[in-house]
Amino acid sequence: MGPAPLDSLDMRGATLGLSAQVAAAAESARAVEGLPSADGLSAVLIIGMGGSGIGGDVAAAVAAPGCRLPVLVSKHYECPAWVGPSTLVIASSFSGNTEETLAAAGGAAARGARMVVLTSGGELTRLAGEWGAPVLPVDPTIPMPRAGIGAVAIPPLVALESMGLLEGVGAQVDAAVAQLARRAEQLSAGRNPAERLAHAIGGRIPLVYGGGQLGEVAAWRWKGQFNENPKLPSWPNRVPELTHNEIAGWAVHGDVTRQVLTMVLLRHDFEHPQVRQRFELIDELCTEVVGGVHSVGAEGEGPLAQLFDLTLFGDMVSLHLAEVLDVDPGPIPVLDDIKARLRS
Repeated sequence: MGPAPLDSLDMRGATLGLSAQVAAAAESARAVEGLPSADGLSAVLIIGMGGSGIGGDVAAAVAAPGCRLPVLVSKHYECPAWVGPSTLVIASSFSGNTEETLAAAGGAAARGARMVVLTSGGELTRLAGEWGAPVLPVDPTIPMPRAGIGAVAIPPLVALESMGLLEGVGAQVDAAVAQLARRAEQLSAGRNPAERLAHAIGGRIPLVYGGGQLGEVAAWRWKGQFNENPKLPSWPNRVPELTHNEIAGWAVHGDVTRQVLTMVLLRHDFEHPQVRQRFELIDELCTEVVGGVHSVGAEGEGPLAQLFDLTLFGDMVSLHLAEVLDVDPGPIPVLDDIKARLRS
């Protein structure tokens, strides 16, 4: 047996524990009291960056078909001008110290928005006290924000259900917990599908395409995990949009792109029928211009289960790629350096 993979923060253990993390996050969120009234609300805004921001994207995608209000996500310093007393704002920061989130949330609170905070501590917890905002707790023992996607994606959905804005969250959470447990068991075995895909990608740059809002969020998650775990460049896109522009860019330079790029298509059961046909055409048209076209199909009952299933699969692909490339997936020194420079 060879040496153990380099993984100083046990990102693999945290990733394979996503099922338990989702269940615990739902339980903690259900116990939170003092959520704002839903009377007169016109919109929901989730503010967050990085690992916290993608949690907002998950919540917005899952809520979209059933929530009676629009659920939007902002990843900027600025608070949108339309935010006011009729807006529910969920400020999400794993650490509680994300400067973009603090700035935008401060602007929302100043405009009288109904504030809810999602964090493990930090300055955002102190501000929640000033604002009189309830805190949805995040487990501070999770090693990195990106390893806590369940902890930041589930509480907003539970809060929306508790406020009477969304139905069926409990059943979707139960289905996701069950599917994640099944997928974790599969991906814990040797030479599992995620490991095989990682070896197929190898040193190439992965392009990740997803269909509809669920697939788009999954593609962005895969891209971020490729960036932070094995430290690879990666780019996502969404179907059908890319078939109106990007695919025209494959007309030349095929000899180059075959050497440096590979493509991953993320599929799920909630795709529009025309999106399914467009995926077939993408596969056909791109096979000759990239190093490989690989498809990953979601499993599970319901949108949340399938989105988290794709998430867990992609997270494990990224960790296997880190192993292939002999990279420690935990530390992210370049991001820490950027934050330190901005503080100084």
